Amino acid sequence: MRSIFHRIWLFYYEGFRNLSWWGKQMWLIIIIKLFIIFAILKVFFFHDFLGSRFETETEKGQYVMEQLINPPQKND
Repeated sequence: MRSIFHRIWLFYYEGFRNLSWWGKQMWLIIIIKLFIIFAILKVFFFHDFLGSRFETETEKGQYVMEQLINPPQKND
């Protein structure tokens, strides 16, 4: 008897192997988009805010706790 993980692997392996040309192209586009979202955009747009302002985990934790308890007020 095969393990559950092996059966899940075979399910997806057979499904992707039997995809049509169009389906394989769509998965390629999805993978490229995910790479752009998680690799490229993270590097250029999402800097390490806490790491650049605080040195220890305690300081980072205190800052986050303060922001959760006393959020910045809007000036309306």
